[in-house]
Amino acid sequence: MTDTAQPVGTARDFDFWMGSWNVRNRLLCARLQGSDEWDEFASTVVARPILDGLGNEDEFRTSWGGGFVAMSFRFFDPRSRRWSIYWADARRPGLLDPPVIGGFAGGTGVFEGPDTFGGRPIVVRFVWSGVTTPTPRWEQSFSADGGETWEPNWVMDFTRREGAP
Repeated sequence: MTDTAQPVGTARDFDFWMGSWNVRNRLLCARLQGSDEWDEFASTVVARPILDGLGNEDEFRTSWGGGFVAMSFRFFDPRSRRWSIYWADARRPGLLDPPVIGGFAGGTGVFEGPDTFGGRPIVVRFVWSGVTTPTPRWEQSFSADGGETWEPNWVMDFTRREGAP
């Protein structure tokens, strides 16, 4: 996606996300290897605003794979009207993944950025959909050919936790 083609938005784009969630995860077992085998597991997420609404963070927790905690950080740039999203994971302490950058159009958020996987350059894409429904979805895909083709490798389906605000 070229910089000028990226959707743009507002600092309120992730308001739907604030609160506590149960998550059904599907994670591709072997990325960028033509795999069609998926692991499925449960997790929880709690999201809250930061920086007077110009950002938000969430904490992801699961017992899958021995258990781990991770966090996403999102920051809105009012000048470009784009979001930057970062991921940190307790399985890789001290590391912060490069950001994916983008915004929302028509109720779908698309965020992309360069990264590496297995020592080779890739492009990472996050897609948020169903954000106006009670069950939003997040999907991560990798491209090893500069964005010509995409392999989805992690899908999260969210439902609000009962009794949570």
